[in-house]
Amino acid sequence: MMRAFRLAAGPERQRGMDVVKLFKRALIIFGLASLLAVFGTVGFHLIEGWSWFQSFYCTLMTVSTIGAEPENQLSSAGRAFNAGVVILGVGVVGFAIGTFTQAVIEFELGTFVGRRRMKKEISQLQKHFIICGAGRVGRRVALELSARGLPFVIIEADRTAAQWAQDAGFPLIEGDATNEQALEQAQIRRAAGLASAVTSDAQNVYIVLTARGMAPDLPIVARASEESAESKLLKAGATRVISPYHYAGQRMARVLTRPAVESFIDLAMSSLSEGDLNLQIEEVRVANGSRLVDSTLAEADLRHRLGVKVLAIRHDDGKVDFNPGGSGKIAAGDFLIVMGETQKLKDLESLAGV
Repeated sequence: MMRAFRLAAGPERQRGMDVVKLFKRALIIFGLASLLAVFGTVGFHLIEGWSWFQSFYCTLMTVSTIGAEPENQLSSAGRAFNAGVVILGVGVVGFAIGTFTQAVIEFELGTFVGRRRMKKEISQLQKHFIICGAGRVGRRVALELSARGLPFVIIEADRTAAQWAQDAGFPLIEGDATNEQALEQAQIRRAAGLASAVTSDAQNVYIVLTARGMAPDLPIVARASEESAESKLLKAGATRVISPYHYAGQRMARVLTRPAVESFIDLAMSSLSEGDLNLQIEEVRVANGSRLVDSTLAEADLRHRLGVKVLAIRHDDGKVDFNPGGSGKIAAGDFLIVMGETQKLKDLESLAGV
């Protein structure tokens, strides 16, 4: 499996830590101010013999730099005490100003450093996926890729949608995916695939056209809201076009007519399922030099060795053998469509030379 691409501490978590830190500092400042008020009130009451309210009032006047006089004439001892209250008050106010200034600087600096780090990590991406659009469809794509531990980057121009990606800690490029500069920043020439999932069919066509011109061999999956847009997207260079509404209708029909089959497919295909059975259907490419090359399925004996079931073999020439028998031969470049537990599939990837 490819490594997950995610910041060590997402913006949402970082902001939560900053809020807790700021709250603690505010409590310290409030505590110091309260102690100073109590100290001044008790001192004026004992030294000058004023009432508690008058002593408290004069403490506030002193801390605010207005002064306890001339309304209240102070004795020599009172003036000395008043000077001490002024010094302490200036110290508390200075500490408060410094604390909040530091908090603002840390927040701004943290945001700047986080963006720089994200930009650097995006520039180093390889064999990753590009998601154009962080709407409802794009978000689901991002969550699936994240759950599978696959590296990806999101391109989104809308500020509200981009905020979701930032809160989730996903790598983000705020820009227009129809712009070559945004795709270049997403390292499209080194990408493993692109999903164009914005809500506008016209924008998806432009994105596919731009991406195909920059990366002629890149697999591109595009979203189509209208049926008439499917042919346009295919002509623009999309490898495959998916209509969320068409797919949703098919799923609803399957749930109504074959609920058990649909539940099993969901369990096997979704990385986000919460079922107790840790089961997935994956495709594993057989690399050159793998011990599986030139062996038959019977010789590989993957079912007994690893506990995975080979459902089909897609050969390098595009031919697909469904439910292959033991005599089915494995060649370099073939894709094994297999079903099994997550860890078993990882073991198969190692055996296949991934």
